[in-house]
Amino acid sequence: MPYIDLKTNTEVTKSTENILKSELAAALESSFPGKTEKWLMVNIEGYCTMYFAGSDQKCAMVSIDILGSQPDSGYEKMTEKVCGIVSDQLKIDPDRIYVKYSEYEKWGWNGSNF
Repeated sequence: MPYIDLKTNTEVTKSTENILKSELAAALESSFPGKTEKWLMVNIEGYCTMYFAGSDQKCAMVSIDILGSQPDSGYEKMTEKVCGIVSDQLKIDPDRIYVKYSEYEKWGWNGSNF
């Protein structure tokens, strides 16, 4: 039940959006055992009004919500992969990308909770 929300102040074409979705899913599966694309929801928003360090140069914010907790090593691996993916696909310097995680004990779906 992960949710990845990527916001950036740069253009994201439909083609790039599909690549990002697939690569983020693969990164998730390899970083967090048991978290699969089957349950992954992804939101990608380009052309957001964003400033980082007082500048409107290309930047991105990636928020990742997860049901339950994960080991620190998984978060380290995921952050490295997410920064690489976003940098490669959107040409954003990794030092202008934030990755934020939130863990949840409760998550609802299909009229009930997990």
